[in-house]
Amino acid sequence: MDHDNPISIHGKGPTLAKLAVQESEGHWPVPEGTVLAPLWKRISAYILDTTVVMGILLIATGSWIAYAWSLGALIGPEWYFVLINWALILGSNYLYHKYTVHSMGRSLGQRWFGLAVVREDGEPLQRLDCGKRSISKLRYLIPMFNLYFLLIDGRHIRRRHTHQSSIDLACASIVVVANSLPPAKRHSLR
Repeated sequence: MDHDNPISIHGKGPTLAKLAVQESEGHWPVPEGTVLAPLWKRISAYILDTTVVMGILLIATGSWIAYAWSLGALIGPEWYFVLINWALILGSNYLYHKYTVHSMGRSLGQRWFGLAVVREDGEPLQRLDCGKRSISKLRYLIPMFNLYFLLIDGRHIRRRHTHQSSIDLACASIVVVANSLPPAKRHSLR
């Protein structure tokens, strides 16, 4: 009596139930038991990260960074000062997100909320992918356009079974609850 039983107690290969789920959702190499991060935690972590970076810039520049949002200065003779401030804001955020994710497997805000950024198979993100991810996140900083990008990516995260934003898809990453990763996949998280 050799037939495929949908329930396996011996753990030999995939069961019919696993094959059915895999077929309906497509190929998904995430380690079993991994929990994908909810949207509210991702947004909260990003807000916390942006607050930290802007706070450091505010202290480091003696509050001169606030001129980045001055429309009067943009129209006046000191327009270049606004551009320098925006270059500082964008550059600092890029470097922060790239190197925190590369070195710790997550940003400080993501660490606070117990999240991690990994490849789709649960392995750490490579430096090149961290750079792509960081440069794409800069669009969330541009006033007026950021709301559009946040709404679009929020909708993607909510609707996709993988909870991936367009940024995640571009670099084949996922944001997960860190403690749900198998212990062997957590070695690069700090």
